[in-house]
Amino acid sequence: MHEFSICRSILRQVTLAAEQRGNGRVRVIRLRLGPLAGVSATELERAMPLVSQGSIADGAAIVTELVPLRVACEVCGAESTADPARLACGACGNHKVRPLSGDELLLVGIELAQ
Repeated sequence: MHEFSICRSILRQVTLAAEQRGNGRVRVIRLRLGPLAGVSATELERAMPLVSQGSIADGAAIVTELVPLRVACEVCGAESTADPARLACGACGNHKVRPLSGDELLLVGIELAQ
């Protein structure tokens, strides 16, 4: 399960951010995740408590914002949402699209205990 290595990477970023803000304990980790990121939000939420044991983020809640897949059509120019299993323009149905959002896995914020 590659979510463990992703959680370790997130934990490194969280630890660095917490240290820059005064070393408080991390209460909440906020992530933004799209369907094309290749990562399961459920598996991240299961893996993070195991990876963060004994760290500054031990016991932190994981809040994941799921971002919809949005595409731009290279044929008609429309922007629309798309089904990850069927990358096609919502306006004309063409498959010549490029993702605008939905492929991200971002650490968007942390909350520290006072």
